[in-house]
Amino acid sequence: MNYADSIDWLYSTQTFGIKLGLENMRRLLLDDGIDPDRPGAAVLHVAGTNGKGSVCAVAERILRDAGVKTGLFTSPHLVTYRERIRVNGAMIPEEVVARELTRLRTSVAAWENHPTFFELSLALAMRHFLNERCEVVVLETGMGGRLDATNAVQSEVTVITPIGLDHQQWLGETIREIAAEKAGILKPGVPVIIGELHPDARDVVGRRALQLGIPCLEAHPLPEDWTTGLKGPHQRGNAALAVEAACRLEEKRLTLEGIRQSVADAFWPGRFQQIDETLFLDGAHNPAAAAVLRETWLGEFGEEKAHLVFGAVGSKDVVGVFRELLPIIDSVTFLPVKSERRLSVEEMKAFLSEAGGGHLPQAEFATLPEAVAATQARRGKTLVAGSLFLVGEALGHFLGESFEVSLQ
Repeated sequence: MNYADSIDWLYSTQTFGIKLGLENMRRLLLDDGIDPDRPGAAVLHVAGTNGKGSVCAVAERILRDAGVKTGLFTSPHLVTYRERIRVNGAMIPEEVVARELTRLRTSVAAWENHPTFFELSLALAMRHFLNERCEVVVLETGMGGRLDATNAVQSEVTVITPIGLDHQQWLGETIREIAAEKAGILKPGVPVIIGELHPDARDVVGRRALQLGIPCLEAHPLPEDWTTGLKGPHQRGNAALAVEAACRLEEKRLTLEGIRQSVADAFWPGRFQQIDETLFLDGAHNPAAAAVLRETWLGEFGEEKAHLVFGAVGSKDVVGVFRELLPIIDSVTFLPVKSERRLSVEEMKAFLSEAGGGHLPQAEFATLPEAVAATQARRGKTLVAGSLFLVGEALGHFLGESFEVSLQ
């Protein structure tokens, strides 16, 4: 298969849905000659509801800048599938994707319990990291933790980021239930690092660490005079987690000044990302993420409000997202996202009214360029938010080929 054919085949496996469990993942790795208990690199494993990607990005940047060869596995992607798998910041080459997925397709053709999109992606990533002789691999969980495919790989350090309500249909209806799933990445002999957690989540994670007899470490706050490349006060907490994790993995090559510079230089796309003087993108897609977006906006722009370009999918608490964003917006332009799960304009309008924003000026457009052009024609700033699908479309449109360069 060429690259396009291999990606088409991979996406066709989404018909197998989400299958929580580790048996398939372990089999995939073992069949490929990779021992999940000894994956050939030190592994940093990150779970949580919000901030996972930011923690992974900052930790990877700290280690890479210090001369450590890094592998980074994250999801979802924003513009191209290749974002999910990177070595020393560089996306996996198309020819490697084609070659390895062709091999995997042959390997699993006769399986009765066919691997999922996510399992195959992780198998592709681990093979690429092993072939490239990565020293440290940073793995972001896809969903949950206990039964997430990434949990089949033995880690050296684990991190739990802030936990909120999301994916309740899979993980549970309460913070305690969701925290129990996230805490499933904790393993004997592997320290866990935590930051600011909801009291119920802190109790669940702490008890699990106690049962396993492992250290449960709180990240040290960043020094006050340090700056972060990622905007928002919450990113200081994410960066602190990343610093703590990086220091646990690699001591000899890290320096205080080097860590400080890496934290200042770190970048993660679609998180309060500024495109030009008036256009901002943020992938806030649940109430907790929308709350930190609101606080970041207030910290940057005070009382100045935004024209919101909004799209979302049906599985999210859209009413909760709108409630958090109402204090910083003065109009809403609706744009259905490019996903089979997208909400219609009528559904989004109903959610806005339920959240108390029915009085705001509203518009709707069929394409992103039209929506953004209409908002930018008015005085003020434009904020694109509500779904990573929408943010990814915006990044692809406005940055084009320069997007790949921006990742490094």
